[in-house]
Amino acid sequence: MIEIGIVGGTGYTGVELLRLLAQHPQASVRLITSRTEAGVRVGEMFPSLRGLGRLSDLSFSDPAASDLKACHVVFFATPHGVAMSQARELVGAGVKIIDLAADFRLKDPALFERWYKMPHACPDLLAESAYGLPEMHRAAIAKARIVGNPGCYPTAIQLGFLPLVEAGIVDPAHLIADAKSGVSGAGRKAELGLLFCEASDNFKAYNVGGHRHHPEVVQGLNGFSKDPVTVVFTPHLVPMIRGIHATLYARLTDPTVDLQALFEKRYAAEPFVDVMPAGSHPETRSVRASNVCRIAVHRPQQGDIAVILAVEDNLVKGAAGQAIQNMNLMFGLPETTGLTGPPVLP
Repeated sequence: MIEIGIVGGTGYTGVELLRLLAQHPQASVRLITSRTEAGVRVGEMFPSLRGLGRLSDLSFSDPAASDLKACHVVFFATPHGVAMSQARELVGAGVKIIDLAADFRLKDPALFERWYKMPHACPDLLAESAYGLPEMHRAAIAKARIVGNPGCYPTAIQLGFLPLVEAGIVDPAHLIADAKSGVSGAGRKAELGLLFCEASDNFKAYNVGGHRHHPEVVQGLNGFSKDPVTVVFTPHLVPMIRGIHATLYARLTDPTVDLQALFEKRYAAEPFVDVMPAGSHPETRSVRASNVCRIAVHRPQQGDIAVILAVEDNLVKGAAGQAIQNMNLMFGLPETTGLTGPPVLP
């Protein structure tokens, strides 16, 4: 069994980790931490997890009193800056780390400091960490001691653009990502713009001048492009709880390529990427609570613009599910282990 620690388990990604790990045959959650909820049982905090035996009865513990070194792997479902402050000690003790925040996503520490307004605490470990998008970096993840789990937006955007950039059939200097997210993407917190009366019956763009996920997308796609990538990325908040819908635009430089065949071939062996039939329009509810990213390929009026539609659950393939997919790879398990549950509908 894989002995697991979760740091910061009271947020939406924390409870999603618990939900998914509860049905993982090789996972045993040894401890889960929370400064504010120390002593509270998991089943009390999250009634949805009642009746799950040891997991339900497990109590949140104070991080300072938690023996994370006794775990095989620690998930950090915490704000930026927490994982890197503990990474050196844990890795030195032989513990593997999967960070669901941004501490180990960007390879350039100066770029991290620019976007997250803090210096990186362990740039040497940053250099050896693997970026946790299995469809792009499976081999590196399997060998890694530290994995930086991708952001929710970057997962959908990169999976949508990847076959086009990799094949070199689009202009990489003019990529456009128009993406929408449910409110849970902002985390479990009290904030004016996230209140029901503010977010419901409303639709808005935000961070048009620059979103923190932008450099992550550019870094990832640059690794598969012959020429430098430039992406215009505009995020939007939509009045739903879960889900991301990314509409992606790219100008074709080779209009003779069969785009449908290209995507089907690229993702044929990927268990969590579903390339839908030509002409499809994937819906966010078709992936709710699942680790699947569904993609549809369009070429309006057979012109020179490719339009890619990608949907995912931001809390699963965009966060906790992908983190468990990475854990499976790091411990030599089939990467689908514990992640084969179908989407929830309606």
